[in-house]
Amino acid sequence: MKYYILLHIMLLIYSTSGIFSKLAAGDFLGSSAFFACYAGMLAVLFVYAIGWQQVIKHMPLSVAFANRPVTIVWGMLWGYVVFGEQITTMNIIGAFIIVLGIEVYLRGDKVSGHE
Repeated sequence: MKYYILLHIMLLIYSTSGIFSKLAAGDFLGSSAFFACYAGMLAVLFVYAIGWQQVIKHMPLSVAFANRPVTIVWGMLWGYVVFGEQITTMNIIGAFIIVLGIEVYLRGDKVSGHE
């Protein structure tokens, strides 16, 4: 359970790279704000890469990758909180389907004894 929680913390961290990416896209290519956002994105990806390697040492890679789509849910929430984007009913349904799919996969993995 400890590594599953760590996995989701790493995925949360990874999802913040989208914030820096979108902020950088709004700035002039050569501006200091662009480079600051780009540097922030690279720092986030560096932390994520180190954390991801630590997580996959302790859990099946298939389980770790099955959980990666949860970053779509985080991205939707970041869009709402940081950029004021709207979350529609279809977004919520899509997020639910993603989470449900992860749960179905993980339950199937437990039944087959691969956990």
